[in-house]
Amino acid sequence: MSNPTATQPTIVRTEVIVSTYNNPMALNYVLLALAGQRNADFMVCVADDGSGEPTHALLESWSRRRLSPIPLRHIWQPDDGFRKNTILNKAIDSSQADYLIFIDGDCVARPDFIACHIARRAEGAFLSGGMIRLPDRSTSALSEQGIGSGEVFRLNWIFAQIGLRKLSVLLKAAVLPMVLASKLEWITPVKRTWNGANSSAWRRDLIAVNGFDESLRYGAEDVEMGARLSNHGIVGQHIRYSTCLLHIEHLRGYADANIVQRNKAYVREVRQSGIDWTANGIVKLAARPVAEIEYDQLLSSER
Repeated sequence: MSNPTATQPTIVRTEVIVSTYNNPMALNYVLLALAGQRNADFMVCVADDGSGEPTHALLESWSRRRLSPIPLRHIWQPDDGFRKNTILNKAIDSSQADYLIFIDGDCVARPDFIACHIARRAEGAFLSGGMIRLPDRSTSALSEQGIGSGEVFRLNWIFAQIGLRKLSVLLKAAVLPMVLASKLEWITPVKRTWNGANSSAWRRDLIAVNGFDESLRYGAEDVEMGARLSNHGIVGQHIRYSTCLLHIEHLRGYADANIVQRNKAYVREVRQSGIDWTANGIVKLAARPVAEIEYDQLLSSER
């Protein structure tokens, strides 16, 4: 006879937030890879920064064909320049999940990717992973068949695309035994920063720091939130060599070298200041806390 007072296991709801903008071909590959994930129970949110009809048609096609049993939702905002942080905040705010995994709409995940994030999540921590950047020519080498079979995640396929380059790149293929990979992740000098293409955290922790700073455009705009998480006591932990994620190269017409440098300078100031909240986040405030650094002041000082 069961004990009615026994503690029931807590069910942790997980959602993968996929950011996208006008790249339906890559997004199709991303969703195909998510549909092939093993040993993981999760939902998917496509956070769309203003894509046009081809992306809408792709997502409708996925819904009609029922290619995946994974619950899929699509949130969209009008195209008004690079506003990735804004649509991500909308995704966080509207999510019904407890734990959120973030990837970009041009990153293809190996079948054990989500299961690794779920297995390694911990209280008081966010997870920071990496990715293998494929060269332009690799786009034509990708295929639905190759993703579905797992061929594109094998070392021989990756070698054929990137050649014998840096050891760190090859380590990101996540072929080492877990014990060894974890040890390397512990001793690596690489900073444990938030990487928008491959990171995860408890939703309540993201809410506690008010999400992403929507005033930041492309260039370390996601790293800034990781700095505030760290200031809030949520420490970064590497899964750099435990997950395999392939990045599909594309043009970045929204990139501005000056903005990238200013954002990086702002991130350094945030780290040093101890700030853990942004007034330009999920909740909008009329004024920032006294201790918070004004981004526009930083920009003015560098002009």
